[in-house]
Amino acid sequence: MFLPTTRQETDQLGWDQLDVILVTGDSYIDSPFIGIALIGKVLSHASYRVGIIAQPDVHSDKDICRLGEPRLFWGVSGGSIDSMVANYTALKKKRKSDDYTPGGINDRRPDRATIVYTNLIRRFFKNTRPIVLGGIEASLRRIAHYDFWSDRIRSSILFDAKANYVLYGMAEKSIIELADGLKAGNDVQSIRGLCYISNKTDLARIQDEYIELPSFETVKQDNNALIDMFHTFYQNNDPLTAKGLYQKHGTRYLVQNPPSPCLTQDEMDAVYALDFERAQHPYYENQVSVKALQTIRFSIPTHRGCYGECNFCSIAVHEGRRVQWRSSESILKEARQLTRHPDFKGYILDVGGPTANMYGIECQKKITRGHCRKKRCLYPVVCPLLKADHHKQIELLNQIRQIKGVKKAFVASGIRYDLLLSDERCGKEYLQTVVNHHVSGQMKIAPEHTEDKVLHLMGKSGKASLLTFKELFDQMSHAAGKKQFLTYYLIAAHPGCTEKDMQNLKRFVSHKLKIYPEQVQVFTPLPSTYSALMYATQMDPFTRKPIFVEKEPRRKALQKNIVVQKGRAR
Repeated sequence: MFLPTTRQETDQLGWDQLDVILVTGDSYIDSPFIGIALIGKVLSHASYRVGIIAQPDVHSDKDICRLGEPRLFWGVSGGSIDSMVANYTALKKKRKSDDYTPGGINDRRPDRATIVYTNLIRRFFKNTRPIVLGGIEASLRRIAHYDFWSDRIRSSILFDAKANYVLYGMAEKSIIELADGLKAGNDVQSIRGLCYISNKTDLARIQDEYIELPSFETVKQDNNALIDMFHTFYQNNDPLTAKGLYQKHGTRYLVQNPPSPCLTQDEMDAVYALDFERAQHPYYENQVSVKALQTIRFSIPTHRGCYGECNFCSIAVHEGRRVQWRSSESILKEARQLTRHPDFKGYILDVGGPTANMYGIECQKKITRGHCRKKRCLYPVVCPLLKADHHKQIELLNQIRQIKGVKKAFVASGIRYDLLLSDERCGKEYLQTVVNHHVSGQMKIAPEHTEDKVLHLMGKSGKASLLTFKELFDQMSHAAGKKQFLTYYLIAAHPGCTEKDMQNLKRFVSHKLKIYPEQVQVFTPLPSTYSALMYATQMDPFTRKPIFVEKEPRRKALQKNIVVQKGRAR
């Protein structure tokens, strides 16, 4: 069932007051792919009365007040995407469309939505219950961070929004602990995965166990201090090894507790077994449907997290560097449920996660002792301790194909080809399975660039594995009698990238890949990523050496145009 979003629905349920009201920058799509819906269902399953207010009018009380005031807390999210990313291109031009807004017109999500919604609540509910921030916007802005859109170091979003708490990461466990604690009237400041504001006196109880970060005032002025801060922040995101952190902002302190433990497989299966409608709530459906639903309605999330740790990507910080996956039984059960949906036509549009072929693979050392501090799983080469084995994925895809009512199940999430090639036993068999049965005509891969010095700053592998993978894919597609193609995602104007580098990229893709790329995006410095740190400081944070950073919008666009313009490079 849908969570209520109107007073009429709460009256029909016999509820005089909600325990929790969730406010989001997306339309309300009841899907396991939508964070606010998932968190709402987790709370509801724990017997809390939960309502959702999606994309409220920020100029009046008509939306924010329609469910009344919650008994326990407000939960506020900017939505599935950081609102500044959703609203502006990498060249800071206003986006006209929004896949999470009814009708697709980008006119419902305010800039810095998390802050705006918190202020909206406080405007109409004085001295209200605690306001808890969550979702990717709050998660990646929980400490002092470089903000590309204002081109400055901003303080923790807790201070800017004047909220009570941030629950960072995926938050299924911490949200229940918070609700239970507030219901019982307990102090909730020790909950893992939670950030709060403290004064000097209260800080004393945790000061000896937590690590102090350079202050907000210091990192605003000192690039080396900013780099030191981010290294410490990044290395303290593993639930097994992380210390708590605190950072002075003026006369007060941001306190970040250690991360919440990862879900067990049973816990993860239970989350995805909740009764999602896979539809937009009728209240919002009446305003016209959302484009995002077309992709996620008949897709299956199999895992979360990423051990790619690309420097420009926020997944590792938000979802974690451990890959957690559902059991095959849980996934197959969901696939069978899809076949009973009245609108299902036989096509599962994606079976995957942040990267499709990370399902069922993880380093045993990481599971028991946490991530390595001085090396990464996939860069500069795939770590031998990872022991890539695609056998579980092959079995899962084979079983999905046997389900009555499934005509085709696509693997659309993209494949990490260096990981696949490192699996000498099953890698080629997996690719053969996907090529023969699970490609819609195009397969996504993300080399991002071809020049070694740029790839090094991105934390990506070199082009040799790309060429090997392309050769295998082409051979297998030809042998299967299928006209299938690789779609290459490329980035222009990443820190360290020059126009000459883009010319070399153009030459490589023209001569070696035989394509005229269309999927080229200008780099966006996402909050709390290493690449944003490079952009802000114009330094390689690992060597402290200066690097070239293109900051002029016209020349950023030129870097992209070098590659996308038609014509073969010389």
